[in-house]
Parts: sequence; C-alpha cells; structure tokens
Amino acid sequence: MNYLLLMADSQPKGSTTGSLLMTFLPIVAIGLIFYFLLIRPQKKKDKEAQAMRENIQIGDEITTIGGIVGFVVRKTDDTVVIETGKDKSQLRIKMWAIQENVTLTEKAKAAKAKQDAEKMELVRQKKESKKNAKEK
Repeated sequence: MNYLLLMADSQPKGSTTGSLLMTFLPIVAIGLIFYFLLIRPQKKKDKEAQAMRENIQIGDEITTIGGIVGFVVRKTDDTVVIETGKDKSQLRIKMWAIQENVTLTEKAKAAKAKQDAEKMELVRQKKESKKNAKEK
C-alpha cells in the first residue's frame, strides 16, 4: 500500500490539463466519427425523401413503404389518395408512408440513358474523325 502512495506522490502536479485532454480526446473523436459516418448521411437522405414527397403530383405512380403501388388521385397536406389494381380501389395513405415516386425515378433513368447515349455518340464521332484524319 505504501508503494501505491509513493507512486501517487511521484506524479507531477501540473499535468492535469494534459491528462484531461487525453481523456476527452477519444470521446470527441468517436463523436465526430459517428457524426460523419452515421448522422450526416441519414439527414441528407431524409431531406431528399422529404423533397420527393413534397413534389408528388396527381397522376404520379408511387410505391409505399409497405410495397403498395398506385397512381395519385388526390393530394392534401399530409395524406394522398391512390388508385390500385384493375378495380380502381382507392387507398388513403399518409405522406410519410411514400417510399418512392416511380414516375420521377423513371424520368430520371430515361434522362440519364439519353445523356449516356449522347456521350457514346460523341465518343464514336471523335473516334471516326481520328480514324479519317489518319487515313488522309
């Protein structure tokens, strides 16, 4: 026991600031890691989902979180009425239950495909022009 008391007395008295910093530094680092790896991406995804839900229009095809697919018939501030199936049954769902706006997704895919096709055409034209230049 005397050995422990001697060890405690041998520690320098002015190093409490450094030990406090070394104690809290790992906690702060873990907090920053959690923020940049978990919290920030989730907030970004939530903002995108909210923007998608706000931009839903009548006639759009949507998919709910439960997997129900239908066309928007009526829209209010917090609910949407959709038609599903051949018998045109209508369901009223909450806005937060909408997972995807299929119409916007298809438009975005079509625009990307068109853009990719244009890029491929430009690349093909450049290759042909280089080939023609070499032949001359």
